[in-house]
Amino acid sequence: MQHIGKASISFDNTPYIQEYASIVGKKEGEGPLGKYFDEINEDSLFGGDNWEDAESRLIESTISKLLSKANMSSTDIDYILSGDLLGQLIASSFGLVNFNIPLFGLYGACSTFGEAVSLGSVLVASGAANRVIASASSHFASAEKTFRFPLGYGNQRKFSATWTTTGCGSVIISKDTGKVKITGITTGKIVDYGLKDKENMGACMAPAAADTIYNNLCDFGRNPSDYDKIFTGDLGYIGQTILIDLLREKGIDISDVHSDCGIEIFDINLQDTHAGGSGCGCSASTFCSYIMKQFEAGKFKRILLVPTGALLSPTSSNEGNSVPGIAHGVVFEAV
Repeated sequence: MQHIGKASISFDNTPYIQEYASIVGKKEGEGPLGKYFDEINEDSLFGGDNWEDAESRLIESTISKLLSKANMSSTDIDYILSGDLLGQLIASSFGLVNFNIPLFGLYGACSTFGEAVSLGSVLVASGAANRVIASASSHFASAEKTFRFPLGYGNQRKFSATWTTTGCGSVIISKDTGKVKITGITTGKIVDYGLKDKENMGACMAPAAADTIYNNLCDFGRNPSDYDKIFTGDLGYIGQTILIDLLREKGIDISDVHSDCGIEIFDINLQDTHAGGSGCGCSASTFCSYIMKQFEAGKFKRILLVPTGALLSPTSSNEGNSVPGIAHGVVFEAV
């Protein structure tokens, strides 16, 4: 394991994705990626009593599915690294309590899956752990209740708004040879362009994504064409346009290889999600379904996944603060 360039780590003792699982809600299941998810739950409450309980049940079900697919039990896992969008990570805390696995609770907003995989890879590559679970989740209704307005309010959504994904994606990262290897990470820094519109997350997060992608290419000495795809997490259509323009200003054109999980997961013409998808569960569930399936089908040899997060809270937003962004990059390669 070696620190390279400005913000990256290259793994010599390569960690692997040993197994993956994803569970989503009804709307996500009706989208273009529906056939790739492990489960689609038609009940938006997931059998729970409220939206927060629903997200905890979503997390618990996804981790159970992951362990079942891997033919493992909780005792085979050294740590869980997980996060969500709710205050003090209550969705993860209540959803994971019964597994009895040491937990690192993480908050990187919608970039949390990239942060979890990055730190999980460091734990495994350093020898501090044999197997860890990296996970992230979000729920449309719990996120609306936390950051915007409860659904019963019936407010109008701006066309620049993204639709928070109801979904959870989880992976087992292991020192044992697996389905895909993790060869490097690029850790993002906080980037703040002074934007304050919480209904335009794509614009708030795009500068951070541009910074992380630029640092990744410089640190590893690569061109965009060295990746089959560069996936951002949650920029949507507006953020994608800004990202491409920002990198072109630096002399880098990623337009031929760029995709965004928030664009892939919903059908803009049929599902009325405005600017696309977002949320911790967006990049997590897209990676743990569609992207991993493409690796297994031999269609991807190397990708860069860059989940993107908007670092706001209800308090900071109500007090008139800007919305800084952050993005964490992970390099995945075929075995």
